[in-house]
Amino acid sequence: MSAIAGLLRLDGGTAGREEGAAMMAAMERYDADDVRTWTDGPVFLGCRAKWITPESMHERLPFHDPANGLAIVSDAMLDNRRELFGLLDVPQGLRAGMPDGELILLAYRKWGRSAPEYLIGDFAFVLWDETNRLLFGARDLLGHRCLYYSQSGGRFAFATAMAPLLAVPGAAKALNEAWLAEFMAIPEMYESTDVGATPYRNVHQVPPAHAVVVADGRVSLFGYGSLEPKEMLRLKSDGEYEEAFRDVFREAVKSRLRTHRQVAATLSGGLDSGAVASFAARALRDEGKTLHTYSYVPAGDFEDWTPASATADESRYMKATARHVGNISDRYLDFDGISPMAQVDEWLDILETPYKFFENSFWLKGVHEQAAGQGAGVLLTGARGNFTVSWGPAVYVYARLLREMKWVRLMREFQLYRANKGIGGSRLLSFICREAFPALGKRGGGEAGPGIPELLIHPDFAERTGVFGKLRDNRIGPNGTLIDDPVEVRKEKLKSLPVGNKNGASATKLSLRYGVWERDPTSDPRVVKFCFSVPVEQYAKGGLDRALIRRATKHYLPDEVRLNQRVRGIQGADWVHRILPAWAPLERELRQLCADPVAEAYLHTGRIRETLAALGGAPRPEHAFRPELRMLMRSLIIYRFLKRFA
Repeated sequence: MSAIAGLLRLDGGTAGREEGAAMMAAMERYDADDVRTWTDGPVFLGCRAKWITPESMHERLPFHDPANGLAIVSDAMLDNRRELFGLLDVPQGLRAGMPDGELILLAYRKWGRSAPEYLIGDFAFVLWDETNRLLFGARDLLGHRCLYYSQSGGRFAFATAMAPLLAVPGAAKALNEAWLAEFMAIPEMYESTDVGATPYRNVHQVPPAHAVVVADGRVSLFGYGSLEPKEMLRLKSDGEYEEAFRDVFREAVKSRLRTHRQVAATLSGGLDSGAVASFAARALRDEGKTLHTYSYVPAGDFEDWTPASATADESRYMKATARHVGNISDRYLDFDGISPMAQVDEWLDILETPYKFFENSFWLKGVHEQAAGQGAGVLLTGARGNFTVSWGPAVYVYARLLREMKWVRLMREFQLYRANKGIGGSRLLSFICREAFPALGKRGGGEAGPGIPELLIHPDFAERTGVFGKLRDNRIGPNGTLIDDPVEVRKEKLKSLPVGNKNGASATKLSLRYGVWERDPTSDPRVVKFCFSVPVEQYAKGGLDRALIRRATKHYLPDEVRLNQRVRGIQGADWVHRILPAWAPLERELRQLCADPVAEAYLHTGRIRETLAALGGAPRPEHAFRPELRMLMRSLIIYRFLKRFA
C-alpha cells in the first residue's frame, strides 16, 4: 500500500525540488514503513509505502530500471500473479519475492499501453518511459485505488490524494460548483456523473478502468477492459453451477489473503460477508492463521424500532456464522457513546470531500481502527455482493415465468417461495403481476413526497447549474435510477464508474489513514464476469431468492443464515439515538448555517428552517430514515466542507 505522487514538467525543464517537497509534505500524515523519492530531468516521483504483502517488504518505490529506461510508483496489490508470471515468462526463482510494482513494469515492457488489461487486483500506478518520453498510468477495472491529477503552470502532477496537488506552489483551491450540485442532487451514495471531476475545479481523477498518457505536452485518457463475459455459462446441472461458483469465489477470496500481517473481515448477519468470512477462515487455517472479524451492533440502550421483518441487531446471525465456520476470532462492537456527527471533521480530513453515508460512518471508521490496532494488514468485506454473488430477485424471475406462461414451474416456485418467505399468497401474486405487467402498478396511489435532493439543494442553485436535467439525461430521478429492469440495474451498478469512484475513495483513504487495505472478493472482476455469465434462473430456484449463493454455501454457512428469507438486517438504524445527547449544539449549528451566506448560496435553507420548526425539538429514533432528518445531517456535512474554502 502506497501514497504516491509525482510530476512531469511539460516544457521539458527540470522538476523543481520545491514542488516535489511540497507534495511529499502533504502526505506526511499517512503512516509509512519507507519513504523515497526519485528525480530525473523533468520527472519527480515520490512514495510513502506501507508494507502489507510479504513481497512489499523488499520493494523500494519509486523503482528505477535503468537498463530499460523505466521508473514506476505504484499503489498495487495484484491478484493474478501466478497467471502473469506465466504470461511474462518470469523465471521460477524470481517469482516468490517479486514485488507488484516490478511485475507491472514487466507487463508494460511486454504489452505497452495494453498492460492494464492483463492485471487483476487493486491498483493505481504511474510510470515514466524515458525512451518514449511519456508518463503512463492506470487505475484498476473497478476503481479500488484512487489516482488524481492536475495540470497547470507547465506541469502535470498526480497523487493518490488531492492534498498533494493542492500543495504544489501556485495551485488554486477553487470549488467545483457543478460537482457540488450533482453531489447534492444525486439521491444515491455516489457523488457525480462526471467521472473525472472532484470538488476542486483544478483537480481531476483518472476514472476506474482508465489509463492516462502524458506526452508531447498533452494529457489523454482512454478506457480499457470490460466486465462482460465472453459467453454465457451453460452447465448441465444445478450442482455444476454451485461448484463453479465455489471455484471462482474461493480463488477471489484466497488471492486477497496475501499479507505478512493479520487478516480481518467485517461480518454482518447476511450472506455476502458471511460467505467471505467462511471461505477466508478455511484458507487461513491451512496457513496457521485465524480470521479476525468485526461486527457492528447497536448501542446497548437502543430500543429497536424496526418492523418484525427487520432487525437492527444482527448479532444472532453473526454469532451463528462464527460458530459454524470456526477459526474465527469474533468481536462485536457497539461503539457506545459515539455519534456519527461527532466525527464529521475527521471524515472530511480523511476523504477530502463531503460524504453521504453518515449513518454508518462511525462504525466503518471504528472497524478500521480496531483492525489496525490488532495488526491487520487486510480487511475483507462483501460490499458489492448484493449485485454479484448474492443477487437474485425472485419476484423478477417469477414475473418472467408468468409472461412466458410457464405455469408448472411458476406454481411450484410460488408455493415454495411463499412458504420460505412467510408471505401471503395473494400479496405475493400481486407483486409478481405488477413486475410482469408494470402498467398495473401505475393505477391509483398518491405521489411520493420530496426526496433528499429536493430538500437539500437550493432551487436557484439547481436551476443555475441545470443539474436535475443533467441527471435525467443520465437516467437518474429524484429517488434513484430510472432503470426498471433488475438485470439492467445490476449491470449499471457494477459497471458504474461513478460508483467505482465513491467506493475507491473511501477504501483508499481509510487504508492510508489506518494502514489496513480493504479488499472485496465480491467485486473481483473474475467473480463479476462469472456472475454475469450465469443464467438468471439460477438466482431464483427452489423457492429461494439469491438462490445460487444459498445453495453453493451449504456446509459453509449455518442454515439459520443461509436460508433466512424472513428477517433482514438494517445497519445504522440507531444513528438518531446516538446523536440525541448532542442535539442542542447540532440544532444551533443548523440555525447558524441558515444565516451564513456561504451556505445560503447552495443549501435549501428554507427547508432546513421548516424541518427544524416541524420537529419542535429533538427528533425520535424511529425517524432515522426520514428524508428530512437525513437532509439536515447532509446539510451540516456540506456546510463544514464549504467553510474550508472560506
